[in-house]
Amino acid sequence: MERVPELSLRAYTNGTGEERRRFIDDLFIGLKQYGFIVLKDHPVDVKLLNKAYEYSQKFFELPENVKRSYADVNGTAGMRGYTPFGKEHAKDAKVPDLKEFWHVGRELHESHRLKKFFPNNVWPNELPEFKPIFQTLFQALDDTGRIMLEALTGPLEVEKDFFTRMTENGSSILRMLHYPPIPATADPRSIRAAAHEDINLITLLVSASASGLQLLDRKGQWLNIDSDPENIIVDSGDMLARITNDLIPATTHRVVNPEGPNLSRYSMPYFMHPNPDAMLSCLPSCRGAGAKYPDILANDFLFERLRDIGLTK
Repeated sequence: MERVPELSLRAYTNGTGEERRRFIDDLFIGLKQYGFIVLKDHPVDVKLLNKAYEYSQKFFELPENVKRSYADVNGTAGMRGYTPFGKEHAKDAKVPDLKEFWHVGRELHESHRLKKFFPNNVWPNELPEFKPIFQTLFQALDDTGRIMLEALTGPLEVEKDFFTRMTENGSSILRMLHYPPIPATADPRSIRAAAHEDINLITLLVSASASGLQLLDRKGQWLNIDSDPENIIVDSGDMLARITNDLIPATTHRVVNPEGPNLSRYSMPYFMHPNPDAMLSCLPSCRGAGAKYPDILANDFLFERLRDIGLTK
């Protein structure tokens, strides 16, 4: 059965010159062919991942009125804190996804020139351990994402620090997702996450607690993506597709409803974004016969897509 490539990040960070070159080639080809790769031997502590899943579940088990007290705090429009079940939908979808989630974002000092783009994080008072766990995980995934993007700079013919500069104060988001058991009242057209592409540059998805993730391959077939729980699934988003002129396309994916026991599913994607004022422009090496998309500021593109999926107006 066809599977997305599984790569060892250690080959890039600690390997020989040949191992590094092979990793770079396999990453580039994997993202071009599938839009997804599975990453093993990464630097994110497995104990931290396990603790994060433990506290994610603890939060979603809180009473509904408690969870909703953390929704849209200070007008964060879904960018921080809790988003209730049934709020988000895929672009152009007529029915909502069957999920609820919590967002943690980057924290900047009040005097920082980009602070206006970054709402303050919201933290549940009921779980004091929640904040340090997810702050640590946010940084660990951010660091890992920068390594992945650096590995793409050679094939894309840009400076080695190109993506480091682009994402230094990026609008990245760590999302704790809970797909509860499918309620009897759910619209029969709804699934846990309808077919969509991610908005950002790349997504680092900590392997979920249950199966269900599928990608739409280049042949138009849905392919299951399963991985060991210690691995990270990496996929390319719309912003990377835009600046590479679709050389690295954003791959359509979804999370289907369970076929077996109707149980909860938890996952934690880290959506890696550029700085809000970064310009999304076609890279010279990808221009070919001409850029397919006009230049647009990363923040403008982000909010255009957030409106499409119902998180802001």
